[in-house]
This record gives sequence, C-alpha cells and structure tokens, in this order.
Amino acid sequence: MPGNEQQTAVELKKLEASEGKEKKEKKRSEEAQGIAYIFTSFNNTIVHITDLSGQTISRISGGMITKHDRLKANPTVAMFVAKKAAEMAKEIGISSLYVRIRAKTGSTGVGPGAHAAVKSLGREGMKIISIVDTTRVPRGGPKRKGGKRGRRV
Repeated sequence: MPGNEQQTAVELKKLEASEGKEKKEKKRSEEAQGIAYIFTSFNNTIVHITDLSGQTISRISGGMITKHDRLKANPTVAMFVAKKAAEMAKEIGISSLYVRIRAKTGSTGVGPGAHAAVKSLGREGMKIISIVDTTRVPRGGPKRKGGKRGRRV
C-alpha cells in the first residue's frame, strides 16, 4: 500500500503541473492588442497607439524626438518615434498591434518614415497582426488652385 500512496502523490504533482501550464497558455492567448496609426508625410512622422476601443495610449511625433525640422520625416527619426511609442504601450501591457499606415490625402505614396516605423515596432517585440494602408483617395472634389492655365512650374 505505501507504493500506491507514492504513485498518487506523483500523479497529483503531474496534475498540478499541467494545470499551471494551462493557466500560462491562457495568459498568453489573452495578450492585449492595440492599433498603431502611423501617419507619414514628407514633413513629419506621427505614431499613435490606441487600445481596441480607441483610448489613446501613446502619441509620439518626429518633433518630439528631434529639434531639426528637416529631420522629422527621416527614417532614422521614425525608428525612434516608433520605439518610444512601443515602450509606452508595453508598460500598459499591449503586446500585439494592428498597424494602419496613412499618408497625406492625394499624395503619390507614403512618407519616408512609414516602413522604418513598422520595422521598429516589430523589433521592439510587438507582434504585428496586420498592416493596412488607409490613405484617403480624392474622388473629384473641389477645383484645384492654379487658375485657367494651371500651375506654371
């Protein structure tokens, strides 16, 4: 009979260990998610991280990182902007992000800091779930300035 008691004690320990693993797995699956809005123009880069309900967690721009106006849209500064925003989000507990990149309406493409910012968010340990380009597209709209003969370059 003493052998049976040892077996039951070992089985109890195994059950407790498996319950602990299940709890850890549940915590991992319940990781907090957020949305990163990256606005990049040819003059600045802004990274705005919110939770899924839209509450602002961090909002950092190129002007908060550098004092030179000409460098605000630089990819290097965009990396530091994203890094600082990610650190603030990690403090609150956000570990995965939906990324929405946006450029100025009607521009030819996203600014120079967009890809650097996304890369930097990934390097900071954020799990990037999806990346979407949400740049607004003009569909007609009001007459552009420039007169009858257009803008002369």
